[in-house]
Parts: sequence; structure tokens; C-alpha cells
Amino acid sequence: MGLSWQQGPLGKAAVGRFLVAGDLPVRMLYAEPLRRRMRVRLGEDWVADSEDVLLLHEPGRYPVAWFPRADVAAVLGPRGERTEHPELGATTWLAVRTDDRVVERGAWEHPAPPEYAAVLRDRVAFVWRAMDGFYEEDERVLGHAADPYHRVDIRSTSRHLVVRVGERVVAETNGPLALYETGFATRWYVPAADVDAGALVAAEENTFCPYKGVADLLDVAGVPAAAWTYPDPYPEAARVGSLVCFDPELVEVRIDGRVLGAEPDQLVITSGADRDLTPAEAAGVRGRSPRREAERRG
Repeated sequence: MGLSWQQGPLGKAAVGRFLVAGDLPVRMLYAEPLRRRMRVRLGEDWVADSEDVLLLHEPGRYPVAWFPRADVAAVLGPRGERTEHPELGATTWLAVRTDDRVVERGAWEHPAPPEYAAVLRDRVAFVWRAMDGFYEEDERVLGHAADPYHRVDIRSTSRHLVVRVGERVVAETNGPLALYETGFATRWYVPAADVDAGALVAAEENTFCPYKGVADLLDVAGVPAAAWTYPDPYPEAARVGSLVCFDPELVEVRIDGRVLGAEPDQLVITSGADRDLTPAEAAGVRGRSPRREAERRG
């Protein structure tokens, strides 16, 4: 998603191309100031708090937030483990220590990056799954660091949409919503009134999106997890709340008579990208700081 994920400009399957005369490197890394205050929590402690975070975009990866060592409160200790990064050189893995917690291999740094990557000197990145929460100001950021190049735009349309499983029409509408999300093909959301409710069965699985919220997966006329719906989306995606979106790779979806085909690199990582965060937990934590969470528990 965004700049370097899915079909973004720096992604492995970019949908566009740079209009330059010469060949570009196979891999390009891009770093820029986040210009947002970001904090990292482990237990009840803030282990990092900075307004000078650097966001690193690397092909095929979610953006990574890099914190100045001066803004890290936790004790960072080397584990003696080193790996090699193809562009950034030696990688040192670090243990993250607070008064009551130790997370081995909880952070990493590039102690001697090449000159062209000097902006990463004296900076540390935290393993997202190893920490208990990343925040922008007081709001929890789920899944991965927010990509400033990622957008979700929703548009009304009068196009004719039909969804079939075999000969059975399971949805038909002249009023779908088109959801444009960076790095993805257009997703078409159908009002519940235009869906054959008898064809839908709630699946056991849920997923969450850092930009839209927690989604309920639906089996469609016996096809497992072929549709999804956001019953309580984040405000940014409120217009698709309780509408149904069908996966054109699993069922037939036609727009104005044209069958939608599969798009490359549309893989969606299901729940767990945020330290095995469950969808139920994701639905309940957005927007709470540790103090507010503690008050709620009390």
C-alpha cells in the first residue's frame, strides 16, 4: 500500500513507470521526515517519543519509522546478532529493556550505513509486533506506520454492478460505491438492500485495515470468504459502513457488463500484522492512550 507496497511506484509490481531516459535501479529506498509526533509503548512505559521520526520506504515492505536514539527512553542492548541489508549494510539487532520488561530482538539499527543513507545514523527502528503499541499523538496506529502516500477515496456512481455465483445472482445494483485505495484495484461496495442476504453467511475469520477498520468476512453462496463488510468502519471510511464488497477473484463481478479480472499483487495480510493483534482488540484500542486504557480497566 502507498509508496512502496502493492502496486505503488516503489513496489515490486508498480502499475506505472518513471518517465526517464535511463534504467532505474531495481530497488530504490526513499526516506523522508514523518512530520508527526510518534510514540512507542511497551507495557505501561513509553520507550520512544519523538517529533523527529524518519519514515523509510522500501520495496515490498510497509513503511518503517526510525527514531533518533536521543528520543528513546528504553535501554537498548545488543544481542550479538547481526544480519546484512542489501543497501544499508550491517544490521545490529537490539534488546529493548524497561523496568519490568525485556524484549529480545525488539529493535534494530544500521551502525554504519553508507554515506548515501547517512540520515539513518544514530537512529533506531522498533519491531512492530514486539511492542505493545505505536501512537501518533494519543491515537493508536494499527498494523504498520501510516503511509502518507496512502489514500482512501470513496465515490458514488450509477454504474450497473452484478455479482454471480454460477447462475445465481447474489447482488445487483445501480448504486454501488467505488472505493479507490492506493495500491489496490477499485473495490465496489454494494448496499445491503441490493444483496441477496440468503446467499451470505458470516465466516469465522475477520481482518482489519489500518485505514478502514475491522472487516467481517462473508461466505457467498458456498464460496468461502468471498466478500467482506465493515460494520463499524473508522470515520474516514464511514460511507462504506455495512455495505458489502465482493472479491472478483472468487466470484463473478461485472461492472456495466464487463467482468472484473484478477489484479497482480493484491495480497492482503490478514489479522496479525500488529504483534498478533486480533480484530476484536483492534476494534477496541484505536484512540486510547495507555493512561486511558488503565482508567478503563479500573
